[in-house]
Amino acid sequence: MQGLEITVLLGLSMLVGTVLAPRLRVATPLVLLVIGLALGFIPELRAIELPPETVLLLFLPVMLFREAWTTSLRSVRRSLRYIIPMSTLLVVASAFAVAGVATWMGVPWEAALVLGAAVAPPDATAVAALGRLLPAKTFMKLKAESLTNDGTALVLYAIAVALLLGDQITPLQITGMVLLSYLGGAAAGIAVAVLAFFALRRMQSTLTINLTLVLVPFVAFLIAELIEASGVLAVVFAGLIVAWVSPRITTAISRRAADATWPFGVYLLNGALFVLIGLEVQLVLHEISPSEIGILLLVTVAAWLVLGVVRYLFQWLFSPFSRPPAGSSRSLRHRSRVVSTVAGFRGAVSLAIALSVPTVTAAGEPVPGRDAVVFVTAGVIVLTLLVQGPLLPAVIRWAKLPSDDAAIEEYELAERAISGAALASLDDLAAEHGVSDRVRDRARREGYERLELANARAVARQRAAEERDLAELDASLDDDAPSTMGPVPPGAADDDGRSRAKPASGPPTRVPSGTGDGPFASGPLEMIAVSDDIDLTQRSPLLRHKEAQRLRLAVLDRKREVLLRLRRDGTIDDLVARKILAGLDLEEIRARGADKAVE
Repeated sequence: MQGLEITVLLGLSMLVGTVLAPRLRVATPLVLLVIGLALGFIPELRAIELPPETVLLLFLPVMLFREAWTTSLRSVRRSLRYIIPMSTLLVVASAFAVAGVATWMGVPWEAALVLGAAVAPPDATAVAALGRLLPAKTFMKLKAESLTNDGTALVLYAIAVALLLGDQITPLQITGMVLLSYLGGAAAGIAVAVLAFFALRRMQSTLTINLTLVLVPFVAFLIAELIEASGVLAVVFAGLIVAWVSPRITTAISRRAADATWPFGVYLLNGALFVLIGLEVQLVLHEISPSEIGILLLVTVAAWLVLGVVRYLFQWLFSPFSRPPAGSSRSLRHRSRVVSTVAGFRGAVSLAIALSVPTVTAAGEPVPGRDAVVFVTAGVIVLTLLVQGPLLPAVIRWAKLPSDDAAIEEYELAERAISGAALASLDDLAAEHGVSDRVRDRARREGYERLELANARAVARQRAAEERDLAELDASLDDDAPSTMGPVPPGAADDDGRSRAKPASGPPTRVPSGTGDGPFASGPLEMIAVSDDIDLTQRSPLLRHKEAQRLRLAVLDRKREVLLRLRRDGTIDDLVARKILAGLDLEEIRARGADKAVE
């Protein structure tokens, strides 16, 4: 098929999947995967192959950069005790366990080790697409694990392919490969992030800023590949660092433009990838001889089961070395391990590793077991997505994990903190920017109203949480107790604390005679007062508007400064700060005017 035909086909598939998924109440990636599998029954469509370099060089840098951008750096730092063993030791244990089972079932050892390296790491994009129902802390830990475990898998893959091709690997070489993969990838990502920092801080154009951000993941991946380090880790490090410093080196308009375009672009890439995975599974299925399909299906199911068992057992065995949450019971920790096990999806990285296996050796002979590696890897991906994906919501409901309101509480705390700081500095800001008392007082009234509204929302949420806990307690004591009351939306129960702003009152203005034919005629707009004892600057709408604009921008700068300090001190999470920052950016764009929004 031609490139244009493939593009149209992928676009129509994503459109159909996007429309059907909400009606079927199924995650969109699952519907897209099924559509890809269905399209694979058409012989002409099975000719569409997914080159591994396409996944590694086009899809992964953008998707991983976006996932790193939306990952909390504070959560990563606080979860290192969990992330490090899960992204290193667990990957090695899973790879060797799968390799052992596959070898026992007839797959050559070298090919089985490649298979283990391919299916060992959970995929960040799959976790992000299917794990949104998880509690926030669990979701962030899984994302961080999935973003960092690919380096270990790629080192195992390099070792396994060398063995598969007949090369000799010494322990010293393995150590050097591990160090180069992790340290080289991290160094490449940090270096690119530093370069991006110095470049972005000199830019004001929205277009150039966002073009630079698009280049960051590709440059990081390229530099890491040139030094034979982990391109995945380079993209992750660059994404985390650039996301942290971006509020200080980018503009409000550029951030709003990026927030509007990046999710859509990543959605297109992610959707196309799931459709292509379905097509690739059909292609592999038809390339395998019928006599081998039966045993390879058994190997696929066995590898999938082994991955789940090893993941659960590793978490259980490693639990004495982890730091359990305060007040968590043994039963709760068991349910959390089950949820984490079911949420371990495989995806694009696994398929790219499998497809990257060479087809022939240096002597020109076919690589033994390559078809088995590709077939089993594709099958494991399908099982994790089509079985674990629909099963995850039911497992989350069964686990009854405690609700995580930390993000809501931090959001309310930050809103009140930045509003209070802005009110406290209002007099100084007004004097610094030459703002009249009338404009300053109006800004103070609006600030107090917003602060009261934030307090009322916090009180309403706390009351709703207390009523919900009491209702759950009553339900546990009496099966006939009334159903629990859900959380109150932020804007639904704040009438008690809201004080509505009243329109500013004042005497009607008059247009002096002789200035034109009406109120819209040209002339000096400042000269609209006729009494000698009234300050002209206080009566001019144009001057008051300019003063209010200067004061509002100064207040927004003060709020942003306090917000970033709260984030730096660890008082609020990165994602909470980013959410509030998005609101401040919108206010700044409105304050500057529509003419500035197109820059």
